[in-house]
Amino acid sequence: MKVYFIGAGPGSADLITVRGAHLLSRAAVVLYAGSLVSKEMLVHCRADAQIINTAKLSLQEQETYYANARDCDLDVARLHSGDPSIYGATAEQMRRLERLGIEYEVVPGVSSFVAAAALLKIELTKPDIAQTIILTRTGGRASPMPERESMRALAAHTTTMCIFLSGSQLPEVTAELLIHYGPDTPAALVHKATWRQEMIWCGSLGKIMDEVVPEDWALSTMLIVGEALNRETGTESRLYAAEYSHLYRKAAKKGRA
Repeated sequence: MKVYFIGAGPGSADLITVRGAHLLSRAAVVLYAGSLVSKEMLVHCRADAQIINTAKLSLQEQETYYANARDCDLDVARLHSGDPSIYGATAEQMRRLERLGIEYEVVPGVSSFVAAAALLKIELTKPDIAQTIILTRTGGRASPMPERESMRALAAHTTTMCIFLSGSQLPEVTAELLIHYGPDTPAALVHKATWRQEMIWCGSLGKIMDEVVPEDWALSTMLIVGEALNRETGTESRLYAAEYSHLYRKAAKKGRA
């Protein structure tokens, strides 16, 4: 018996990894957070699988399902939105599985921040503009933010920032970012990337509150901000420059077309 923590990806059923879909099709028991994981993902489950929506279950109640599966020698697929390593609430489950003597494995998935970048058709890192991506989130009752990781402190780097769960505190987040980023800094909001309910707004940081209704973006919204979003900025990488040599290619000689 084994538990597989599977990254379900951002929402669309075809953005799960091949490995994740394969394991999901074999598992006798499937746990998924219905509030975060699209039901479309369940198309990969076997017809006779026991499927449990954990949205209303406590951690203790979920632990019971793991223990019962162990006693019946049944594999469990635990679906988490995006990638399990980012805001997945997996660490506490793993500790409980270890106490229960249950083996587990983690299968990576496509995070919503890269799905949002794909929808926007942008590169989050550009030479001379941004070579660092800050992944963060807004604080909440369930998981407050450490003081040293305040939005204001992270924004001081003025690099590309991808802010998870930002919609519910959009006015506050925008105000904190504007302390360090200029109002003309490119920004984008992506709500439920790759879901049927997907919404996208693009503009400048200083105009967000003038152009959107915060309540429309309250849940599952990613805010991306930074000069890398500007398609007109950034120099070309030297990696593919004709005059640049590396292990796999010799530089073209000067004067040769």
